Amino acid sequence: MKARLYRSAEELKGFSVKNCPTMPAPTSVLMCAPDHFAASPDHVPSEPERNKARAEWDGVRAAFEALGRPVKLLDAAPGLPHMTFTATHSLTGVTPRMEKVCLLGQSRRPSRRGEAERLEAWFRAAGYQVEKPRDPALAFEAGADCAWHPGRRLLWGAHGFRTDPEAYEPAAEAFEAPVLLLKLVNERFMHLGTCFRPLTPEAVLIVPAAFDPVSLELILKIFPIVLAADEREAASMMPCGAAVVDGTAVLEAGATASAGHLHAIGLVIKPVETREFLKAGASVAALAANLY
Repeated sequence: MKARLYRSAEELKGFSVKNCPTMPAPTSVLMCAPDHFAASPDHVPSEPERNKARAEWDGVRAAFEALGRPVKLLDAAPGLPHMTFTATHSLTGVTPRMEKVCLLGQSRRPSRRGEAERLEAWFRAAGYQVEKPRDPALAFEAGADCAWHPGRRLLWGAHGFRTDPEAYEPAAEAFEAPVLLLKLVNERFMHLGTCFRPLTPEAVLIVPAAFDPVSLELILKIFPIVLAADEREAASMMPCGAAVVDGTAVLEAGATASAGHLHAIGLVIKPVETREFLKAGASVAALAANLY
């Protein structure tokens, strides 16, 4: 299938998810201990906050390991308070020839640019082909704004706040996969991981108010089952920041309404605490970059 970008349901004439080649599931995840974590660059966490963050991170790690996803570790670095969110600035996958690829993020925020350098070194050493946005002026928040359609060589990519739409052409080329573009319009949900979580090949959890009408139509065209997260819960508990592993959804324990929706479509619920990380606008999925 020719890799291209789709911006609206009208452009999907002749397109079918079933025609997208299959994608293997990740075999493990990459995590980074929150040794230097802070909710914001100017925040110095107290010892109880640091201890709480570490306990929560340990709980997330244990959940992945219990589900058969071994955890590999990236060393934390001082001066990079958000480095624990390994998925934010790395988008991983394989090409049709099963070549492992990592597409690095490129943040508008200077405080986060050092993360990509550390991730680049790790992924190169792990045998990944590492790609970067060609234009240094383009913003691309990688795994924070981009997600694979479960089981298929198909990417969903968001733009509007932290990622430029032009950044997705290199993504389509790097993975040889089509990209469905979604425009974010609500400042409470500034990246895709806050408002969109593919759950199964047929089902997705979204915050409808986060998208423009064209993007909503695109989502409804592709997914037969669209679950709407409560907007207040989505903003505070980030259920769309869940990670789904072999039919089990690992998500923030406080997202009880969304957990009910996910259980209703047959997913097993594995609640974990991520309250300290929610202060920085991220939850489970951001803490674990998928590995292949």
